[in-house]
Amino acid sequence: MKVALLGGTGFVGHYLTEKLLQHGHMPRLLVREGSPHFSKQTQPFEWVRGDIEDNKTLRRLLTGVDAVIYNIGILRENPSKGITFEKLQYEWVVKTAELANDQQVKRFILMSANGVELGLTPYQKTKLAAEKHLPGSGLDWTVFRPSVIFGNPYGKLEFVTMLKRDIIDSPLPAPLFYEGLLPSNPGGFQLSPVHVEDVAECFVSCLDKPETFSDIYTLGGPQNLTWKEILTIIADTLGRRKLMLPVPAFAPTLAATALDRFPWFPISRDQIRMLLKGNICSGERIFNLCDIQPHSFDKETLNYIAAQPGEG
Repeated sequence: MKVALLGGTGFVGHYLTEKLLQHGHMPRLLVREGSPHFSKQTQPFEWVRGDIEDNKTLRRLLTGVDAVIYNIGILRENPSKGITFEKLQYEWVVKTAELANDQQVKRFILMSANGVELGLTPYQKTKLAAEKHLPGSGLDWTVFRPSVIFGNPYGKLEFVTMLKRDIIDSPLPAPLFYEGLLPSNPGGFQLSPVHVEDVAECFVSCLDKPETFSDIYTLGGPQNLTWKEILTIIADTLGRRKLMLPVPAFAPTLAATALDRFPWFPISRDQIRMLLKGNICSGERIFNLCDIQPHSFDKETLNYIAAQPGEG
């Protein structure tokens, strides 16, 4: 297949591009002018330069392809630059789906996120709105909802490397967040880290599987781990012991209220809110269908962080 890939120059997009090529498909990437990551791509693929907001660019991207993967998403907004959840995670999904239909491109795969049905934040609400648009779109759609994704980021943003940089490498104790005034089960909320290789394999393997049409799949790794367990495994991988202390969630939330408008502040209020609700799910249904043995979250799969410089 020839596959249009939106969001192909970031962390997950890098793996999607490689996986498409490994399966004999030809990816066609949408690449913004001046994309900082595009020059690092070495694989042979097609690309269209331009912005998704330009209908002519989007039509060129979709002309003559067999499928579309929409992998664009953000964790924080920058309204002054036109970067909002509403635009990137809903409006542009709708526009891409409409133009795909116009171009007779029926296969459409959407990257969503586990927990969007909670509707706690604009991030979740816009992801869910995009999902709800697809059943009436006339497309052969599939939605994937991963938990937190980890794997070698090759210089891009990724869950584990951010925790290493912001928490494990910090001289301060690691925070075990909890809700309320008393430290009841600090750091006890759970996540289901899923390896980026497994995520990319699911996307590409289901391209030509009609049984995955009009379906939503969660993507969680084989372990449900607490926040404390995740930090401990990361520290162990680096050969360190990390002091951890209970921290009431209202403390970083207050700081984020004042500072999360600045790009340098590591976490937003909404991210804290979603984190504390946990993020567990199973990927067993789609892993079985695609014959995937998922990676565990352990020292072996995290060895990529050991080669990265640290401060602690």
